[in-house]
Amino acid sequence: MPDPGSTTANLLLIGLLLCLSVLADVVATRTRLPRISLLVLIGVLVAVFQQGVMGSSEARPLGELSEPLITLALVMVAFLLGGELTLDRLRATGSVIVVLSLSVIALGATAVAIGLLSIGYPLAVAFSLAAISVATDPAAVSEAIRETGKDDTQSRVIRGIVAIDDAWGIIVFGLVMAGLGFLVSGDGAGALLEAGWELGGAVLVGMALGLPAAWLTGRLRPGEPTQSEALALVFLIAGLSEYLHLSSLLTAMVAGFVIVNITPHHTRSFTEIEHIEWPFLVFFFVLSGASVDFAYLGSAGGVVLIYIGLRVLGRYAGGRLGVALLGHRGRELSPGIGLALTPQAGVAMGMALLAAERHPDHGSLIVATVVTSTIAFELAGPLLVRRVLSRVG
Repeated sequence: MPDPGSTTANLLLIGLLLCLSVLADVVATRTRLPRISLLVLIGVLVAVFQQGVMGSSEARPLGELSEPLITLALVMVAFLLGGELTLDRLRATGSVIVVLSLSVIALGATAVAIGLLSIGYPLAVAFSLAAISVATDPAAVSEAIRETGKDDTQSRVIRGIVAIDDAWGIIVFGLVMAGLGFLVSGDGAGALLEAGWELGGAVLVGMALGLPAAWLTGRLRPGEPTQSEALALVFLIAGLSEYLHLSSLLTAMVAGFVIVNITPHHTRSFTEIEHIEWPFLVFFFVLSGASVDFAYLGSAGGVVLIYIGLRVLGRYAGGRLGVALLGHRGRELSPGIGLALTPQAGVAMGMALLAAERHPDHGSLIVATVVTSTIAFELAGPLLVRRVLSRVG
């Protein structure tokens, strides 16, 4: 048998995962279960086999390949979401998106922070998890919407919210880390500068890549050259964001926004990304499920359940508040729209690792809570998205 982590083993595992994705698609078609949830469940089963049967503590089945595959999947999703933020659409729904996203963020984060503090968890744990709770998984939400075939006002508003959630998440997380840094060590400037660069730099790089791509789009004939253009853009966004320590999601979203608004009649790049993104999303969802570390489940079980309950409650209440504040403008929206924003994945895990670095005494608890709850949100989140989209008013 090939050694785990070897090139041969990785190639075999990639082929096996793609085969399982086909099986998941068949099961989803016949049972109406979201294929995203099925793929995450496959990942959990991979973790069970890897950690329980093989006795390996490594929670990354593809080793060093895991991180770039996850990053590429998220960049593709964010690029497509940015491509949906046309100026005409923003004029029609922009204020609705902002009101809803802010109300969900405010009530959601507040519920997590106050709830954990009232139970007795340390300040660093409560506020770190509250900040992390803001992040939403755009891949799961977008794919769940696509599976429903919906393209109404509500589905477009939800897509718009998850498109800007990364920016809100970085801002809130940076401010919270700065505040905690000031309270604990008296210095929060570093966290603020880091968050500012992650946001501002992402906007600048996204524009720097989007402008020449917009000029090039439409000047290439359809087919292979356009595929190369689209892939080049995705890899450049992912690589430069990683190298410069920027938000790859925000960079990709800005690039997509620039392209679609400068060249609205040429959308070949977006079409090509849509054609090739699914295999990368397969790896993303499976690897998200496989990231659970069963060694920490016992110690983090209580806070995981509490965090999940508080986050869901806060998002639901925030959605209801936002719809109420919108008045007649929210007549086409379900009061439970906040439940469609529960999926959580890559960005939240990254934030958890950063919070663990800044608060090493509570690092294991924070990481275990976020990773474990992420599995639950990825499994149940798509079901909630479908439920919300089936109800209006």
